[in-house]
Amino acid sequence: MVCTLCASKTTELTIVKERAYYHCSNCDGISLAPSHFLSNDEERKRYETHNNDVTDPGYQNFVSPIVNSILEDYDKSDKGLDFGSGSGPVITDMLRNLEYQIQTYDPFFDPDSKVLQTSYNYIACCEVMEHFYDPSKEFELLYSLLEDKGSLYCKTYLYNESIDFDSWWYKNDPTHVFFYTKKTLNWIQKHYNFSELIVSKKLIIFKK
Repeated sequence: MVCTLCASKTTELTIVKERAYYHCSNCDGISLAPSHFLSNDEERKRYETHNNDVTDPGYQNFVSPIVNSILEDYDKSDKGLDFGSGSGPVITDMLRNLEYQIQTYDPFFDPDSKVLQTSYNYIACCEVMEHFYDPSKEFELLYSLLEDKGSLYCKTYLYNESIDFDSWWYKNDPTHVFFYTKKTLNWIQKHYNFSELIVSKKLIIFKK
């Protein structure tokens, strides 16, 4: 199969519980074979099992690196988008409580395509990029939605060679279909012409 991010040829990395994973030597991404992707109905049912209570302090703390970075970098006059906001858009709720202007988009729970027809100063993408069936298309869209000097704030768990992929808990969610390394993020920065990439333990920031 070809890589769903960079379209380069991949090699089989491993098969775990009859699910095949492929590694791309170009962008270093790891992709689940598309034959194992869930259907739309199966994917939605999986998301509906998530307990995304916007008032849960643990949930708020989990997204706080993104929220705090937005508060530091932007003010109430700037426009934001919570991309892949899910059934409980906690980032949006926290920012709106501070009178920030932020819209939501989610293909299952808030599929209003009108919000994808404008541009934003910042985009939050929390625990979303590992769900991209077509990461190439999604990052192209995200880049296009950003204003010049805008920022894309992402949160996902990165893979590295110290992790045993076969036993890695993060791959066990059947909706997690693409996994990133630091090299993958660098490839995304260069390919989509982001001016800067900032990676910390809890946050990934692409700046346009």
